[in-house]
Amino acid sequence: MKNIFKLSLSQLRDISEDLTAKIATGLIYDNTEIKCIPTFIHPKKEEIKGNATVLDLGGTNFRAAVVAISETAKVLRWAEQNIIEMKSPGFTRNDLFRIQADTLKRVNAPGGPIGYCFSYPAKSLLNGDAELLTWTKGVQIQEMISAPVGRPLLQFLNEQDKNKYTGIKVLNDTITSLFAGLLFQNYDAYIGIIVGTGTNMATFYSSENIPKLEMIHNWKGETPVNLESGNFNPPHLTPYDKIVDEQTNNKGSQRFEKAISGMYLGTILKAVFPYENLKENLDASDLTHIINQPADYRENIVETAWNIYERSAMLVAASLAGLVKSLYTANPRIRKVQVLAEGSLFWSRITSGRSSYVDITNETLKEILHDPELPEINVRISHLENANLIGAAMAVLS
Repeated sequence: MKNIFKLSLSQLRDISEDLTAKIATGLIYDNTEIKCIPTFIHPKKEEIKGNATVLDLGGTNFRAAVVAISETAKVLRWAEQNIIEMKSPGFTRNDLFRIQADTLKRVNAPGGPIGYCFSYPAKSLLNGDAELLTWTKGVQIQEMISAPVGRPLLQFLNEQDKNKYTGIKVLNDTITSLFAGLLFQNYDAYIGIIVGTGTNMATFYSSENIPKLEMIHNWKGETPVNLESGNFNPPHLTPYDKIVDEQTNNKGSQRFEKAISGMYLGTILKAVFPYENLKENLDASDLTHIINQPADYRENIVETAWNIYERSAMLVAASLAGLVKSLYTANPRIRKVQVLAEGSLFWSRITSGRSSYVDITNETLKEILHDPELPEINVRISHLENANLIGAAMAVLS
């Protein structure tokens, strides 16, 4: 059976170069394919020390914690609360704040500034807060849309707890992964990447490399940038990717995410075998199960599942290479890049004698970057438990 998902080195370089060009456009203009959304929090690259109160709202799962940062990071205390009622009609902003405040009280937080990882679409504000653009995942608290996320929560917490908290910084989960990578010191550049249910990348650029910031006269210096790279529409996709895209309610957008992320890999396999009796909501964990248990499935299904999985990792490598090239263009002195990678798919393991996701990504990335036009650039991919909490702490202590 021919592998329609096979990508040559030449094609992978096409993809990386296409992304590099689209990042350049996104740094100049708003609302482009690669959005390059700035977060207005300056990173501190060294001497980040102290204890921080952090919050993390991902979907309906909420965590509060106290995190200590020194040469290492340690979550001292944490509490978790599933706020599934967020999806209920009539659930209000004060209902959400009350549950968050009650959870926070369980960790005996020290006060001071708060770092808040908020995993919903939001626009970063100059004061480090963010404005909620829209709810996703079935949540509809209308009064919070188009309003700051952090400031009203801060006011609520201080009314409950006698002005204990002094400020709040709001970041999305990819930006917290980026900040968490700062724990690994002495690198020339940093990237945060998530490859799980969805996908995205973030990095730091100097404000002089972000022309669209020129009109914001009081913002200078190194700036975290959320690429929203899941919306990348790369060359060399297949007819099966088109079938998957046409089945979604956001046809034409998030094409990269639909080709590589955990939510869609099983859907691609079902598009190849529409008449097979495959599981209804097949996802990436089901795909890895098929690869890891080859005796339980037909050979062509196992092989195709592997081809889809392998292509996903190779596409991620191409996207990382594209971002590394962009960073090198911005700063030709770059030689060492730290990548903090998060997501269940990225760190999935293959036990049937084939390479696992991170190994495919590493090997492919080295091949793409082995380019006579580039110096030798060493890319280290790392993982941290509780990266969201650590990254939020690193940001608020910067």
